[in-house]
Amino acid sequence: MKLDENSIPDDISAFPISLNEKIGSVITDEGLIFVDDTLADWGGRSAPENEKNRRIGTSVGTDKLLPIWLILLVGLIVVLIRCGQIQIIKRAQFAALAEGNRSRIERIPAERGVVFDRNDLILVQNMPKFTATVIPSDLPTNEADRRLVLGRLAEIVELTPRDIEEKLIYANSLDSVAVPIAEDINHEQAILVEIMSSRWMGVQLLRGTKREYPQATEISSMSHIIGFESGVTAEDVESGDFLPTDRIGRTGLERSYETELRGKYGRRRVEVDALGHRKTTIAEEPGSAGQNLILTIDTELQQAAQNALQQELETAGLNRGSVVIMRPHNGEMLALVSWPAYDNNQFASGISSEDYAVLSEDIDAPLFSRAIGASLPSGSVFKPVLAAAALTEKIVTPQTTFLSVGGFYVGQWFFPDWKAGGHGSTNLAKALSESVNTYFYIIGGGYEGGEGLGPERITKYARLFGFGSKTGIDLPSEGAGFLPSEEWKLETKGEQWFIGDTYHLSIGQGDLLVTPLQVAVMTATFANGGDLVHPHVVRALISGDGQRQNLTPEPIARQVVPSEHIAAVRQGMRDSVLYGSSRGLSLLPVSAAGKTGTAQWSSQHDNHAWFTAFAPYDQPEVVVTVMIEEGGEGSRTAVPVARKILESFFAGRQE
Repeated sequence: MKLDENSIPDDISAFPISLNEKIGSVITDEGLIFVDDTLADWGGRSAPENEKNRRIGTSVGTDKLLPIWLILLVGLIVVLIRCGQIQIIKRAQFAALAEGNRSRIERIPAERGVVFDRNDLILVQNMPKFTATVIPSDLPTNEADRRLVLGRLAEIVELTPRDIEEKLIYANSLDSVAVPIAEDINHEQAILVEIMSSRWMGVQLLRGTKREYPQATEISSMSHIIGFESGVTAEDVESGDFLPTDRIGRTGLERSYETELRGKYGRRRVEVDALGHRKTTIAEEPGSAGQNLILTIDTELQQAAQNALQQELETAGLNRGSVVIMRPHNGEMLALVSWPAYDNNQFASGISSEDYAVLSEDIDAPLFSRAIGASLPSGSVFKPVLAAAALTEKIVTPQTTFLSVGGFYVGQWFFPDWKAGGHGSTNLAKALSESVNTYFYIIGGGYEGGEGLGPERITKYARLFGFGSKTGIDLPSEGAGFLPSEEWKLETKGEQWFIGDTYHLSIGQGDLLVTPLQVAVMTATFANGGDLVHPHVVRALISGDGQRQNLTPEPIARQVVPSEHIAAVRQGMRDSVLYGSSRGLSLLPVSAAGKTGTAQWSSQHDNHAWFTAFAPYDQPEVVVTVMIEEGGEGSRTAVPVARKILESFFAGRQE
C-alpha cells in the first residue's frame, strides 16, 4: 500500500518517528514506511536495497549499559554464594532432610516385664493390643484431604474429628512421631485402620501389648500392691524418655519399678515409601526386655487376709480397714490388704472418666493404700515402745510396780484407766497384758516427784523403732506418721506443752500418728530380738536371659535396745494372749504374743481398733497387724481378724 506524506495516520505521530530521530519509522520517496529494514505492511519483506541506508536502529551508549552489567554481576554472585551455602556449608543438613524423605528412625519398645508371687503364680502379664495412631507430618497438606482422613479414622474408632485434633494438639510431640488416637481397639476396627493406612498417609496401626492382672478381679486388694499403668503426659514425652504411644507405671510396683519393668528401647532405621509405609529395614539396634519381678507376697495368704477383714467389716457394718503381714527376720511382706479396694484391670486399657470419678469421689477412698499410707492415732499398740524405753533408761525394771486405782488427778485434770476401779498392783508384764494406762502415764510423764521419760526421750525411742519417718518400703505413697514435740506445739498451735500432753503421748494418744506398716515393723523388732528390719515387696529381679538378682535389704538398725529389755516386753505381749486383752489368740495351734489398741480420735465417731501380734512365740515366723477404722475396741474387732489369718497361716501345724 502506498501512502503520501499527507495521508499518514495521525496516531503514528504519537511515536518519535522521523528520519532525524535515533529510533523511529522512515517514510521513503515512494511513500513506503520502513521500520528497521522491514516493510511495515509487506509481512516482513526486506526493504529495497537503495533504502537500506535509511533503516531505523537502536543506539545505546556504554555509559547506559554499565548499570545493567553491574546488576547482572551482583545477581550472579548472589546465586553462586547461595549455591555454595547449600552444597558446602549446609550439605549435611540438607542431606539429612533428603534422607528423611525416604528413611525414618523408629524406636522399638521393649516388652514389659511380668510379675510373679513368691510361689511363681503369675500376677501381671502382657496381652496383645491394637492402637490406631496418626503421624502428623505424614497427614495430607491439603485441608480437604486432611479432613477426609481424620473423618474416616474418627468413624472407625468411634470418635469425632475434633477429638482427634485435640489429641494431636495435646500430644505436643515431634511431627514425625506416632500419636495414639484410640487404644485397645477391637479386631474389626484394627483391620479397617490397616486398610485405611494402605491408602492414606499419616494413619498407622500399632501392634503392642497391654497389662492384664489375673488375680485382681477376685483379690482386688492386690491392686494396691501391683498398681497400674496409664498413658504418658506431654511432660513425660518432653523429657525424651517416652514416646506418645508409651504407657507408664503410676501406682504400686508398676511405678516404683518402672525402670526395671520397662527395659531398654531398641532403634531401627527403615526405608519408607511415599505413603510413609515401611519397605525395608536399613539398620537395627536391638533393645532389651524389661526384668520380671518375683514378689515376697503369698497370694493365698493375701486372699485369706482380705476375706477375714471383709467378713469382720461386714459384720460390724464398717467400710475401712487394713492388714499387714510380714516376716519378722528379713522384712519380707507376705500380704498387704487395704480395704476398700479396686480392680486395676479397669486401668489396663484406659479407664473412662465416669468410672474414674466413681473411684476418686468415693468417701471411703478405694484407691488409697491404707496399709502403708494411712497415718492414724496408735492407741495402746504404742505402749511396747514406752516399756522398752523406760527399761533402757532405767526408769523401771520388769519388777517395778505401781498401783492402779482407776486413774489419778493432776490439778483439776483426771487421767483415767480404761478399767473402772483400776487394775491393782501392776508390773511391766501386767501393764502390757492388760494395757494399764496408769503404769504408762507414770513411766512416760512421772508422778508425785517420780521421774518419767518426758517427751524428748519418748520420741527418741519412737524413732528407734521406726516411727516418725517412712520405713522405706519399695512402694510409692508411703505415709510417715507424726511425732509431736514441744517446739511443734508452740509453733503450730501457739500453746505450751503440758504434762497432760506427755501422758497422752505415753499411751499412744494426742497428736501421735502412725501407719499400720510402722506398727508391723515395730512388732517385728520385738519378735526378732531387736533388729529394725527394712520392709520390702520384691524378692528378686529376673533378667531377659534368666539371670536372677536376689533383693534382701539389710536391717535399718540392729539391736535398737538391749536384748534383755526386748525379752521383757515380749513376755508382756505373751501374757496379753494368755491372760489379757489378746486372749482371742489363746486357742491357736501355735503360741502367739500380741498387743491390742483402742485409739480415740473423734468425739463424734467410734475409736479405731488395733491389734498386732507375732507367732510362734519362741521362734517367730510371722507378724500380723490389723487396723479397723472406727472399729471400737481392738480386742473385739481386730483380734478376730488376726486369729483367722494366723489359723490360715498355720493350718495343719502343731507346735
